[in-house]
Amino acid sequence: MDRFAAMRVFAQVVDSGNFARAADKLGLSTSAASRQVAELESHLNARLLNRTTRRVSLTESGRAFHARAVQLLADLEEAEQE
Repeated sequence: MDRFAAMRVFAQVVDSGNFARAADKLGLSTSAASRQVAELESHLNARLLNRTTRRVSLTESGRAFHARAVQLLADLEEAEQE
């Protein structure tokens, strides 16, 4: 699993509010986006998102991880641009 790619998907899901919109923005299928987030949750041994049929919401662990992931992804993008 590419953890940075999974973090990007996770962050986009949070920003978009659901898997379908996030997948569309990232050029992925909804199932691929869902699978990447599920693999990330499995890797971290923590539930990051509460899922319903219409939307997702962050768990406490998800909220903390999202803040760190967004910062890591911004740092990575900045490093790549340098």
